[in-house]
Amino acid sequence: MSKRVKVQLNRVEGDLELELEVEQGVVTNAWCIGTMYRGFEQILIGRAAMDSLAITPRICGICSTAHLYASVLALESMSHITPPPNAIRVRNICLLAEEIQSDCRQTFLMFTPDLCHPGYSNLKLYSQIKNQFEDMSGSIYQDAVRFSRDIIEIVAIFGGQWPHSSYMVPGGVTSLPDTNKVISALSVVDNYINWLETKVLGVSIDHWNQIDSLEKLNELTETGKGAASLFYQFGKNIALNQIGGGCKLFMSYGSLIDPDNPEDTLRNRGIYDATTQSFEPLDQEQITEDISYSWYHDDQAAPRHPHDGLTQPKYDPDSKRYSWAKAPRYKDQVVQTGPLAQLILDQDALLLDMLKKQGGNTLLRQFARIQRQVRSIALLKEQLNGLLQNITEPTMTHQPLLDGEGIGMIEAARGSLGHWVKVENGTISGYQVITPTAWNASPRDQNQQPGHIESSLIGIDIPDIDDPLSVGHVVRSHDPCLVCTVHLLGSNKKHRYGVI
Repeated sequence: MSKRVKVQLNRVEGDLELELEVEQGVVTNAWCIGTMYRGFEQILIGRAAMDSLAITPRICGICSTAHLYASVLALESMSHITPPPNAIRVRNICLLAEEIQSDCRQTFLMFTPDLCHPGYSNLKLYSQIKNQFEDMSGSIYQDAVRFSRDIIEIVAIFGGQWPHSSYMVPGGVTSLPDTNKVISALSVVDNYINWLETKVLGVSIDHWNQIDSLEKLNELTETGKGAASLFYQFGKNIALNQIGGGCKLFMSYGSLIDPDNPEDTLRNRGIYDATTQSFEPLDQEQITEDISYSWYHDDQAAPRHPHDGLTQPKYDPDSKRYSWAKAPRYKDQVVQTGPLAQLILDQDALLLDMLKKQGGNTLLRQFARIQRQVRSIALLKEQLNGLLQNITEPTMTHQPLLDGEGIGMIEAARGSLGHWVKVENGTISGYQVITPTAWNASPRDQNQQPGHIESSLIGIDIPDIDDPLSVGHVVRSHDPCLVCTVHLLGSNKKHRYGVI
């Protein structure tokens, strides 16, 4: 006999509800529900094009730099504007700082506290887990609060404030970097690297980067002293590497514009098919949004490309529709995005080997946030040094904004973020945002395909239906941000279960 239950998680950004069908302790079906409506697309229509630079960073208080970056790229692509290399470096530096902060906080403030659940108290390593990861009191928890706060100061150094900065404008950045700013930022980076090596990795970054296979990782983590080894070993003990695979297509828009070649990115963009182990280029024309199961209205039944997109809310609790999130698709297929997808597309040898040998899973997805910090902190230092070496070069080129259509695609902390804009007579006539969580936490589409998080929940065991801890692990590994994806409360009915 099957039973339907609703679960609402804490420690996620925004209100996310899950409805699960459970039969004999196993999830047989899942529905991922965005309970709020986002109105930013309507807010932007009729405003001056430059207003998007002040409004879109306020879509989210965690990834506001990424939204600003995507918005300015959309305006620049529309107007054929290429900023100077130093402006691109400043933008990259701030985006990397925001990403590292998010990966650190999500891992050690959002995910690992669940490993301290009393249900795991009889397992090996549990006392060490509590000492390092317990909410508020764990040593790594406390460190993460401090070092994530310090690294995000880099955005304030170059952008004046964080969150909701507006220092990026078409043609460059409004702040003027100087030697003192760069040296201050490098000092913050060096302190973060020291913490990362001594407390998290337990080895130097150079040593860690030599780990390029699952076997080498297992060998290191069996005797490793850092928090990463403890997390990885305990994750295997509770079988996180056996649940939460979800869809097998991975997508990245490419992260960070190359200052020396602005048509390219420093990390690869594209699609990876884990079934065929093949890469293919990304064609943004193949992106559509489906509203078959979303609370929106459209006389056109077929999904739309974002440049033709409409966001017309129509709440109907009695229909088959169940979410304020739309269902983005690539070539009509469900894809997943995020740190794992980003590094897979960048052909990270370790993560590719783990994916090939174990398939997608919750432990791998969460581990990717530690791996990305290692890769990104080195890239951040490289961008800062590049800025220092060219400190007298300009950070702005002045060109007029033109009417037309623009696209801004970037990798936010949670994955692929896209802004699509239309401007007529200097005024925004259309604006669509597809966030990473819209991709991962989408509802079903016209072909009845469940979204990625929905599919990742199907098949997992729930021994205690009143305390669905495994559900929390799977969902939290995606770091869902419903604040980005939907806005304005749509339902007062909330059901909380005992997920700590």
